[in-house]
Amino acid sequence: MSKSIYLALAFAGALMVGCAPDSPPEFGAAERIEAPTGEASLGARFTRGPAGRVAMSWMERREPGAVLRFSVYDDGHWQEPVTVVEDPKMFVNWADMPAVMRVEGDRWIAHWLSYSARKTYAYDVVVAQSADAGRTWSDSVRAHTDGTPTEHGFVSMHREQEGVALLWLDGRNTDVEPTDNPLDTSMTLRAAVLTPDGQRLNEQLVDDSICDCCQTDVAVSSRGPIAVYRDRTADEIRDIYLTRYVDGRWQPGERIYPDDWVIPGCPVNGPAISARDDLVVVSWFSAAGDNPIVRAMLSTDGGATFGAPVEIASGHIAGYVGTTILGDGAVAISWLARGDADGNLIRVRSLSASGLLGSVHTVGSSRQSRAVPQLARYGEELLFAWTDTSGDSTRVVTARVPIARP
Repeated sequence: MSKSIYLALAFAGALMVGCAPDSPPEFGAAERIEAPTGEASLGARFTRGPAGRVAMSWMERREPGAVLRFSVYDDGHWQEPVTVVEDPKMFVNWADMPAVMRVEGDRWIAHWLSYSARKTYAYDVVVAQSADAGRTWSDSVRAHTDGTPTEHGFVSMHREQEGVALLWLDGRNTDVEPTDNPLDTSMTLRAAVLTPDGQRLNEQLVDDSICDCCQTDVAVSSRGPIAVYRDRTADEIRDIYLTRYVDGRWQPGERIYPDDWVIPGCPVNGPAISARDDLVVVSWFSAAGDNPIVRAMLSTDGGATFGAPVEIASGHIAGYVGTTILGDGAVAISWLARGDADGNLIRVRSLSASGLLGSVHTVGSSRQSRAVPQLARYGEELLFAWTDTSGDSTRVVTARVPIARP
């Protein structure tokens, strides 16, 4: 981390310590919501829907491939699900989830993964768009143009003036002859803008060596889009980096905090970011020094500077963090905790602008060791979704938790 970033951290941290203490919100008892998902469903993902509502997408396995569907949460229940595509080549896995996002008006966009060759890890990011709120969809196009039979995925999206900006992990360099430098064949982070008529603009290499299969995330603050991802150095340090979108280009990434997690393989555990106006929160998991921990950092100036990291949870945790803004300078952070024979636990707690932590609340449990819970705010409640076991299959379940203001 550069000296300037350290100074920014120290300055912002001093400002937050100097603020008057404020009580973080607490949460009520969790209530299951009847989910619109079918049997063999998995891979739920939340995005912002129309008029501030929450959209949820998920996959349902077919033989072969899968169906991508979505639903919008409104007035206490999920609306009738909409099918985007049934793709016999869809790559279905627990970690890399598709998404369906409202762009503006009746315009929606969806992305998923589709096999490009007869190899286990050869698949493309494909994208389709709808101009009628999901009733019909365009033919799919690839987000990238390399044409290599390698991994592409872990996509984040945000609205951009000319269309939708996409950021993804790109494995095109993993298909070349190895050299003495393993970073020459590393996974890369790349980006492009997709216009409403399917054109690709501003294709860009953002980072030439990142962790192979950790989720990315993006949020839009008062200072513009900010993305977070897990980097990879020549010494196998895999810490969280942040990049800003300025004048249509992603800037070089900077490490947000020196966890110094040395790990020779991918932990499949990406960061999360959420923003509203000047308030930005980043949360992430690390197990540096064999100490599993979830941390979060707050910014009150649109992501220009961040305060010192706050420990959210440690000990028997698996990570898979989520985060959302609660208002009044407070945020919520969720994670998956290691449980007992009955399953792992989905947990959440609040963090105030002055660094005070709320109580730890257990939302539910999952017999899936990698449930990857999703978190979003809708009005005065939090929404959750995760994958659980149902008989011999899996199913996405959902729940809501009321926000109790101090």
